Amino acid sequence: MAPPTAGRRVELSAGLDSLFDVVASESGVVCVLASGDPGFFGVVRPLAERFGPAALRVHPAPSAVSLAFARLGWNWDDAAVVSAHGRPLADAARLAARLPKVAVLVSAESPPEALGRELLALGAVHTSVTVCARLGLDDERVDTVDLRALAAGSWDPLSVVVLSIGPGVGLAPSLAWGRPETAFAHRGGMVTKAEVRAAVLGRLALPGAGSDACVLWDVGAGSGSVAIECALLAPWIEVIAIEHGPDDAARMRDNARSLGAPIRVVEGRAPDAFVSLPDPDRIFVGGGGLGVLDASLDRLRPGGRIVATFAAIDRAAAAGERLGQFSEIAVSRGSRLPDGGWRLEPDNPVFIAWGPEP
Repeated sequence: MAPPTAGRRVELSAGLDSLFDVVASESGVVCVLASGDPGFFGVVRPLAERFGPAALRVHPAPSAVSLAFARLGWNWDDAAVVSAHGRPLADAARLAARLPKVAVLVSAESPPEALGRELLALGAVHTSVTVCARLGLDDERVDTVDLRALAAGSWDPLSVVVLSIGPGVGLAPSLAWGRPETAFAHRGGMVTKAEVRAAVLGRLALPGAGSDACVLWDVGAGSGSVAIECALLAPWIEVIAIEHGPDDAARMRDNARSLGAPIRVVEGRAPDAFVSLPDPDRIFVGGGGLGVLDASLDRLRPGGRIVATFAAIDRAAAAGERLGQFSEIAVSRGSRLPDGGWRLEPDNPVFIAWGPEP
């Protein structure tokens, strides 16, 4: 068998499109050399899009993520992987802040310390943080720190950051909503009741994973129960909780931290606090009246939705005129009688308005 003909080498310098043009111009077999596993956030995807999967023969090497977990001696079949490489760091941080065991691919534009600052701002609760830098090279480093040290340091951008709520521990997040009021510290009962909150979450129709970027406002957030549950159910959306009371805002931050919910708390009175915020796709109005509802409608992005709750039927009806729908929720909870039997104890009814329809 004759030895293979000597080929020529083309280095990637002007982007993938120019490299693929060179590949397309060749008449024989072309070898594309990439580090790690090229099918894991690598060159396989754009190659397959350009030339079709059938034209490829892939010989993978260990990915940076598999090497990182190997260095720690951890399994990673229960871990998530998030990339901030060529993607918005804020989106990656929101996802990572919610996940109990996650590896984050960083970059020169989004280095480990920037990820740390984002995670601290989101109230992330990871207790184990490991920066795995330059894996497989002679100057490889593996440093285990905490979130504050991650944010304050200066790290090699050629790294994988592994985060866990405990060394090697991966826990499946609970798909739950309508948590009991006792799950949230609150001021004098100022918390959306569990049954009402569950209905509100349904009416908000949160977008699924992989949807376009979504911003949600919780206006008059109080204890933050609605904002927190939205962030726990859909960690891929940006959740902003607006509350003018400093004590309530501090309590909300504690609630979010204790439940591991990535939310942004804005102290200010609606609607003045709206000025510096990104336009929302979803809004929950839990306080402020019809004036705040009107100001919220003015900022809602096309195709978005508002859900608002009221104790008074006249305001709910007026909100229904604006939004298109409203309903009453009346809940009775079981309570014990002195003889051990049960009775139903009614709560005050709550009115929910929602819309506009798509």
